[in-house]
Amino acid sequence: MGDVFHALVLNFHQPSGNLDALLQNEEWEAKQILYALDRVPRSLWGYEDVARVHLSLSGTLLETLSNPGFQDRVFGIVKCGELLWTLQNQRLVQILGTGYYHPVFPLIPPADWDEHLGRWLGIGRHVFWRKEFSGFWPPEMGFCMEMIPSLKRAGYRYVIVDSEHVEPVASMGLEEVRYRPHIARYQGEEIVVVVRDRELSYAQESGMDSGWFLYELRERTKHCGFAPLVTTCTDGDNGGWFRNTSSEGNFWGGLYQPLLEQVRRRETAIRPTFIDDYLNLHGAHGEVRVRTAAWNTGWHSGVAFTQWTGSSAQREALKRVAECSHTLHQALQHAGPPCPANAALHQHLAEAHWRLLRAETSCHFFWGDAWLSRCHRDLDEAWLFLRTEKST
Repeated sequence: MGDVFHALVLNFHQPSGNLDALLQNEEWEAKQILYALDRVPRSLWGYEDVARVHLSLSGTLLETLSNPGFQDRVFGIVKCGELLWTLQNQRLVQILGTGYYHPVFPLIPPADWDEHLGRWLGIGRHVFWRKEFSGFWPPEMGFCMEMIPSLKRAGYRYVIVDSEHVEPVASMGLEEVRYRPHIARYQGEEIVVVVRDRELSYAQESGMDSGWFLYELRERTKHCGFAPLVTTCTDGDNGGWFRNTSSEGNFWGGLYQPLLEQVRRRETAIRPTFIDDYLNLHGAHGEVRVRTAAWNTGWHSGVAFTQWTGSSAQREALKRVAECSHTLHQALQHAGPPCPANAALHQHLAEAHWRLLRAETSCHFFWGDAWLSRCHRDLDEAWLFLRTEKST
């Protein structure tokens, strides 16, 4: 059996202000989240020769972790500055770009996509001291083909999508669909599509041991006539498997470190890899289309975005988002380029803009109607600035 390449992807997101609120009201939950973040580099130290991990961190999470005031408040729990510094180790970690406020891109107006992408690139470049990020993590794995031109303008080489939504343009076997990167095209632009194995990712999220995982990788790829890339993607700070503070009872001590030990001893054909390294060696093959959808959440498959649009209140909030976005972009167009004569006007529009973008946070819609008030509060404030703009 030839080498089987494994790409591990972990997503971390906290809405704006959420960690501060948890520290005040549910301190242990806040500590578990911070410990889960801090555990990533600590679990990888000493495995530079074999460990390869992709991390996505939302802009609002990076904003919180890099805030000096927040760093002071959690100093006795986690040293955030040191954490962010250690995540710059490109021998162990590749950082994936994402949307700043973690929106479900297909559910928000396309006019807002570039701003979410650009704002994340701004903080990502600042925190991680690099200009380019080649891989893109769609928040909630919410993807549509129309996003491709925006992702290319932002400089991304590849995007990760869920296996259940990939449709080959030409005939392709199941193993090839799931375990090979492909090309997706839209309006003359193309991007590499890296396919997440949904079943193995679900197991990664729930808990598994290295023996079972290695067996599954072998069985799933044994008929591949090519070097397979198996990609598993989950949140990295949700659920007991990732939050468990016992070294043997969490993902790192229960699965990943034992796996790395076997890789180091050459007892397995599994090879942890960065996606870029795999693409440089093996490339992408075949064209696919990706159905507009998200990853699986609870009992929902990701089709039709039921988790975020299942109630009339959720749909009404998204309608308000679209209306506010339309008005804002009309105002920006009419305002013209910034200059001293319209500085006050552009300041009002900027205040409305970031509140609109924050209103689009996926978490505002994920919990049914429970967090919709946060979306409406941001939209109400955005409208206040837009009305002020009209009066100037």
